[in-house]
Amino acid sequence: MSKTSQQNTVTDANGVSVIHTQAHTSGLQQVPQLVPVSPGGGGKAVPPSKQGKKNSFLDRNSDEYRQRRERNNMAVKKSRLKSKQKAQDTLQRVNQLKEENERLEAKIKLLTKELSVLKDLFLEHAHNLADNVQPVGTETTTTNPEDSGQ
Repeated sequence: MSKTSQQNTVTDANGVSVIHTQAHTSGLQQVPQLVPVSPGGGGKAVPPSKQGKKNSFLDRNSDEYRQRRERNNMAVKKSRLKSKQKAQDTLQRVNQLKEENERLEAKIKLLTKELSVLKDLFLEHAHNLADNVQPVGTETTTTNPEDSGQ
């Protein structure tokens, strides 16, 4: 089977070339492929919000420029204050956690000492019980005089 194909290139209104390929071996088949028109590979995609805006520079003395600068300066101040507050909150939380950790470590030490004392008491009590109990094989037997005559 021979594979012959034919390509038709069409440029649409957006400046995108569409290549239609027809392969003769499998019938007529069109495969659209998007190819940038410019040889440099296209360029940056422009978000829809900025497509209608012009890239004109504002005069530094204009009212619109001063308003934008003022809004930007306020936004920067707000952002920096927010960042500073977040750092202070984090530092405060770290100090709280350190204090809680110290309290918990002191409680662990106290409970460990208490456990040690209770273990010692238990072992002493168990030792005293073991001393008072006679082993099973060494019981003293008393003979009943009535039983010996029979």
